[in-house]
Amino acid sequence: MAVKLAPHVPKTASNDGVIDAAKKALGDAILETKDHVGEVILTVKREEIASALKLLRDTPGLEYQQLMEIAGVDYPDRPERFEVVYCLLSLTKNRRIQVKVATDEQTPVPTVTGLWPVAGWLEREVFDMYGVGFAGNPDLRRILTDYGFEGHPQRKDFPLTGHVELRYSEAEKRVVYEPVALPQDFRTFDFLMPWEGPEYVLPGDEKATAQAAGAPSPAPAPNAPKGENPKTAAETPKVTEKPSDTGAGKPADVQAKKEARKPRTAKAASEVSKKTRAPRKPKGSA
Repeated sequence: MAVKLAPHVPKTASNDGVIDAAKKALGDAILETKDHVGEVILTVKREEIASALKLLRDTPGLEYQQLMEIAGVDYPDRPERFEVVYCLLSLTKNRRIQVKVATDEQTPVPTVTGLWPVAGWLEREVFDMYGVGFAGNPDLRRILTDYGFEGHPQRKDFPLTGHVELRYSEAEKRVVYEPVALPQDFRTFDFLMPWEGPEYVLPGDEKATAQAAGAPSPAPAPNAPKGENPKTAAETPKVTEKPSDTGAGKPADVQAKKEARKPRTAKAASEVSKKTRAPRKPKGSA
């Protein structure tokens, strides 16, 4: 199946003919082949893994020169529960291939450190995480977990909380290991619906409580009772209950009528206006 890649993806050689070439080179070592999402996957016999990878590296037309990764997968329901996956890259063709073998807890997988020295560290990772052994690895020991770690964390039957935890002991002045304890002292759980709201006061909600009279906040509290804001007595009430308080009334109306009935010349004489200035003559004019 052809896979259409984005324009920025580097061009890769087609996988057409790769499976046929691999079957021809590896022969009976291949148990299953698959072309999935543009990548070829080969399942080979466990005892033939080293020779199969060597042929994939050295055979013209295949040329998978680089070992990129060794990964592990755990299928507890299978008799051979572990899969070891070798990810290879062809530098000349710019394409990839996966090679898988199956094994159990007791049967080791032949090492490929003779083909790629970097496989030493990659095999140690699979051994540390899954407990898969690699026959012929000169330094097969843990690489990711601590000294004295019990179990293999990536196995499906390994507890998520682990078996032990460590802390710094002030009494012994060193890091000590202890059985895992999950204290609930600082954990709070509520099973209310989000729209019902919790019964406890959330941080900041205490500001919404009613305040006493004369509180510094000019805005009343949302839930303050009515009549909480007291009236302040003033010596002279600032009110305009009568027209005389504003200067309006009959006397003002009479005076307004007199001013309105004055002739235009009288009104102009009473106006205060600025004297008009004569326009300046331009320089150089006679």
